[in-house]
Amino acid sequence: MYDWRSRVRQVLVLLTSLCATAYFTHHAIHGRHGLEARSALIERADLLEFEIRSLETVRSRLRHDVALLTRNQPDSDFIEEIARDVLGYVHPDDRVIVTR
Repeated sequence: MYDWRSRVRQVLVLLTSLCATAYFTHHAIHGRHGLEARSALIERADLLEFEIRSLETVRSRLRHDVALLTRNQPDSDFIEEIARDVLGYVHPDDRVIVTR
C-alpha cells in the first residue's frame, strides 16, 4: 500500500506544519504586535486617559482664572488670592504659621 518514502514525507510535512504553527503562535502572543504588547498598550492608554482628564481639569480652572483677570476691572480679592497661593506673598498684618 504505502511505501516508506511516502510515510516519511507525510511525517516531514506534519513536523514542518507543527513547527510553522508553533512559530506563528509564539509571535502572535509574545511578538511586537502580539497579545502581550496589546495589553501593555491598553494599560498605557488608561493611564494617559486619566492624565488627560486631570490636565483638562487644570486647564478649565486656569481658563476660569484668566477670565476673572481679563474682566474690565479685576477683583482685588482674586488678585490677592493668586499672590498668596502662587507667589507666596502675604499681607504685612497677616500671621504666618508654618507646619511640617
